[in-house]
Amino acid sequence: MKIMILGAAGQIGRMVSENMLDQTDNKLVLYGRNISKRLENLAGPRVELVDGTFQEIEKIKKNLAGVDAVYLSFVAGDDLMEPLIKVLEETGVQRFIAASVPDLYQEVAGKFQKWYRENTGLVWQTAYKKSADLIEASALDYIILRITWLYNQPGNTKIQISKKGEPFTQAQVTRQAVAQFVVDLLTGKADYHRESLGLGEPNTEFAKPSWY
Repeated sequence: MKIMILGAAGQIGRMVSENMLDQTDNKLVLYGRNISKRLENLAGPRVELVDGTFQEIEKIKKNLAGVDAVYLSFVAGDDLMEPLIKVLEETGVQRFIAASVPDLYQEVAGKFQKWYRENTGLVWQTAYKKSADLIEASALDYIILRITWLYNQPGNTKIQISKKGEPFTQAQVTRQAVAQFVVDLLTGKADYHRESLGLGEPNTEFAKPSWY
């Protein structure tokens, strides 16, 4: 397979890229601002490094040739999502995994709800909800990842998945766990299709993330 990672130089994008190289034989197209310098250490026969912004949609389209799946490692509003979906549909790329945030459907519940909404606002009234609506209305084989508050802990890949319509109560999750789950989705080890999934860490039904 050939995978494009948009926003590959971010922390999770970089982890996904490294995991894909370590765990699979897949080829990667790593796209983002100053990628050729920021991810120079990943250059190799299986890796294409493409410098570009999310707004350069024609550049993204050009580099989708032969790509089987796309992971967007960036929480995008509808201004980016609408042209990106159009390009994916035009080029025939079906599999699309997009990072997002919880409370798109007012699903954040339990002790975490008060702190989360005080710190993020009313997510369901934002461009992130419009973006999710566009994805869900598309013909793509999509996964929306509603990712709770992030932290780093090497080796901790514990993940708890909630589906759309279920309450979201986890206050935190590691970037390492999210990155590994993205790889599992891209390789088919995690078998989900056309779903919006909440990602948290088991047993973190806290009032706020543990480091606050």
